Amino acid sequence: MSSRRPSPSADGAVGRLAPLERPPWSPWGREYVNTPDRFIWGTRPSALAREATELTADGARVLDLGCGEGRDSVFLAEQGHDVVGVDLSLDGLRKAQHLAADRGVRVPWVCAALPDLPLRGPFDLVYSCGSIHYVARDARGALFARLRGLTRRGGHHAHVVFTERRIYREKSEVVHYFTPDELRDAYRGWIILRHEEGLIPCAQDGVRHVHSVETLLAERP
Repeated sequence: MSSRRPSPSADGAVGRLAPLERPPWSPWGREYVNTPDRFIWGTRPSALAREATELTADGARVLDLGCGEGRDSVFLAEQGHDVVGVDLSLDGLRKAQHLAADRGVRVPWVCAALPDLPLRGPFDLVYSCGSIHYVARDARGALFARLRGLTRRGGHHAHVVFTERRIYREKSEVVHYFTPDELRDAYRGWIILRHEEGLIPCAQDGVRHVHSVETLLAERP
């Protein structure tokens, strides 16, 4: 099966949505297909997105990795930021596109699989909420190096990832759980603004459970 790559436009974003055929990195792409009229993650921003938007001045350039249905990308755009949303799922990005249109904001959407990032920097904020734990551990070093290279000095990163302290797999997903402090170790030499571990509730598969997570906000010196 051939793979069709989106072609970046002059500013690094994709001018139109294009399919990218890859082995699934998570089950959520299938869920987006099955729920065209419902946002499975809702349309309100995550707590991390609310916190992250306080890190940057108005008009910041923001990269949202694994943006899914777009709730955080759209929120960040509503705050006056210039946002690019990246996700592997074309169906998720279509839902994100509709949400952005309903909210009256413009967000370029890029269909790409991590760690591939057909983008040009620099960005003021690199953001991910529950996505980079789907990237294989042996590929994460290259991913973080790429993300650092896309970030201007004084810029920020904000991430939340699943850790191996509590393992719960939903819908046969393949998660490459972070080891404790792995995320913080990836930011040695940066200014750590907040770092903590915790638990978050979930029931996307119909069963109440929790995921152990690590949250990090950091500034590039």
